[in-house]
Amino acid sequence: MDLRQFFSWILTIQLLTLAVCAVKSFRSVKPIGKQVGWLLLSLFPPILGNMIIIGTSIRSVAVVGYYMYFLGMDLVMAALVRFTDMYCQGIGNGQQEPTSMYVVLGTDIVQMLCNLIFGHAFGIESIEVQGLPYYRIIPYVGQTVHRIVDYTVFFCVVLIFIIGALRTTRIYRERYTVILFAMVIVALWQTFYIFSRMPIDRSMIGYGFLGILVFYLALYYRPLRLLDRMLSKIASNMPEALFVFDPTGRCIWANDPGQRLADISESELDKVPEKLAALFGCPCNRRGDWSENRVIGEDKDALYYTLEGHVVRDQKRYLAGSCLSIRDNTEEQRSLQRELYSSTHDSLTGLYTKQYLFECIHKKLKEEPDTEYAVIFIDVKDFKIVNDIFGSNYGDLAICQIAERIRKWMSEKCVYGRLAGDTFGVMMPYADFMHDSLEESLNNFIVSDGMVENRLQIHLGVYVVDDPELEVSVMFDRAHLAISVIKDNYRGHIAFYDNRLREQILWEQKLMEELRGAIAERQIMPYLQPIADSSGRVVGAEALVRWIHPEFGFMPPAKFVPLYEGNGMIVELDRYMWRCACEILSEWMGEKKDLFISVNISPKDFYYIDVVAEIKRLVREYHIEPSRLRLEITETVMMSDSEERMKLLEDFQHAGFIVEMDDFGSGYSSLNLLKDMPVDVLKIDMRFLSASDSYGRSETIIKNIIQLSDELKIASLTEGVETQQQFAQLSSMGCKLFQGYYFARPMPVEEFERFVLKNGIK
Repeated sequence: MDLRQFFSWILTIQLLTLAVCAVKSFRSVKPIGKQVGWLLLSLFPPILGNMIIIGTSIRSVAVVGYYMYFLGMDLVMAALVRFTDMYCQGIGNGQQEPTSMYVVLGTDIVQMLCNLIFGHAFGIESIEVQGLPYYRIIPYVGQTVHRIVDYTVFFCVVLIFIIGALRTTRIYRERYTVILFAMVIVALWQTFYIFSRMPIDRSMIGYGFLGILVFYLALYYRPLRLLDRMLSKIASNMPEALFVFDPTGRCIWANDPGQRLADISESELDKVPEKLAALFGCPCNRRGDWSENRVIGEDKDALYYTLEGHVVRDQKRYLAGSCLSIRDNTEEQRSLQRELYSSTHDSLTGLYTKQYLFECIHKKLKEEPDTEYAVIFIDVKDFKIVNDIFGSNYGDLAICQIAERIRKWMSEKCVYGRLAGDTFGVMMPYADFMHDSLEESLNNFIVSDGMVENRLQIHLGVYVVDDPELEVSVMFDRAHLAISVIKDNYRGHIAFYDNRLREQILWEQKLMEELRGAIAERQIMPYLQPIADSSGRVVGAEALVRWIHPEFGFMPPAKFVPLYEGNGMIVELDRYMWRCACEILSEWMGEKKDLFISVNISPKDFYYIDVVAEIKRLVREYHIEPSRLRLEITETVMMSDSEERMKLLEDFQHAGFIVEMDDFGSGYSSLNLLKDMPVDVLKIDMRFLSASDSYGRSETIIKNIIQLSDELKIASLTEGVETQQQFAQLSSMGCKLFQGYYFARPMPVEEFERFVLKNGIK
């Protein structure tokens, strides 16, 4: 076999190998697979071209071979650039598409094809090789350009691989270095061919091997020895204890944490199964995949571990051994326990939180339906004063001492916790409730910080559970409600929720549910009590609410107004009374057209609605003069947010309303109120003149209040006038307006109208 046949056979074998590799590359699931396939296919034209050049003795066929060779090398360079771009992604900063290289290679293909016309790139000459003609290339300028282009592109690819080998980690460096080395060998080999003017291009064999090498390294190669070393190092440095067993269950390797856990040295691996079995109470080298949680020790000293075993099989699925990992979960478990404790226990006292207490009570009632339980609401009376006088630290100490006392009172059958602030909750079997001993303990309940002692007044509200299905919060509401019976009692400390309180709750619920219907059906109505001047002439009236209930009959305001003030529904009632007053004023004609009506504004109204806008709207709706709808407020309106309330009262005055201060003298009246409040009328409570040992002083005070109001240009109105003597006495003091039973009791609107027309009180 001559030299030409030898190289032809080698190239043929390479082509077949490249074809197989290309098919496998295109079938690969790896993203790089297609780029490897195109690179392998691109090697076909130059290799085939070389085979033609080597094997032909015909000039024209040799020319075709050279075109396939040169154009094919441009295709190889393009495919190599594309492969390198994907294979080396991530090694550069801001890596961009190599578009310019594709343009240069495409241009070179065009100029090489133009050689058919211009003959500027290359020619061929006939020489004799082993007695046969062989056509060798004669390079011209175009061929030199072609070589510069291919070498430049090839150099750029080599440079990228050099950068990749320098920047990547050791595990990936090997694959870059091997390809880089192969490309350098091929480049040197081809360079030698060019300058040696040897007839046969042996470097194409190098390109073929380069393609096969790229195929293997890109798709199949794994640096197993390096991986083994890395994995071994990783496993040794892992915090988990790792053990490897052979198929017989004998330990053949353990990392450092594993050796410390089993308390062995590296030469004592045979003792591992025995040591682990003694430590965890179970065989740890058993076959199969398994997982268990184990606890060593008790309470605060307990250690928590998670054990996971896995079998290892070889490529033929034969058992090769097993591995065991043991993870110390102690800190995690303790952290979870701390979080759970924090979520279920009060941070100050260590008692159950309100939510967790309710859950425990609900669960206990479900589990023990036959046991009679008592729910107890514990409240410290006026605890805010303790904080204000002794400070918050002393207050916290007091709360902790109360919690400790509760622990001593309770048995294991009880559940207890802190509800909020200075209130606590307990549920205990009613049979264990010792009323007398608790009363005795509460009679002398003292807290101390070692220097300061203070007696606390503690109240217990008890609800004996008669309906286990009731919401736990409602049970405590009932127990809390029981305390209202003894809230002012300094001798008794325990009160029970009973039928009377139950009936009171049902009564209040009924009234709350019926309010809107009573307003719609006009069961609730205004009663008017006349207001007279110093001559005895009726000049107006105060609108007082009354309820003619279809079931309970006539209901005075004391029966329902406090309830609505407590729950905020007073707003609906007041708005209704304001509207009723406006309706009455709009209907009064003739002799009644100058009469006014005073309406009450509750302090709660200011929290729920825009009182000024609401009353202005009613006055506009019924076309009445604002001065005829007088507005009564109590001094408690000014107890909070006084500056804002001052502005609201000034708005009323600017709009033409008459503002009256009700019950002056019966509460916490002060000269500041007279000095600052924008009021037009001062309603004085007649309790100043009630029978007492200090009647003379009361008379002096009320006389000076009337005189002071006159000087401040505030009209005075005395309410509660019941006798002729009181009327005469107050008139002599200078009082301008009067209201009371002496003139008339509150009456329905129709009766008031007849009363005014008939008597006109003189």
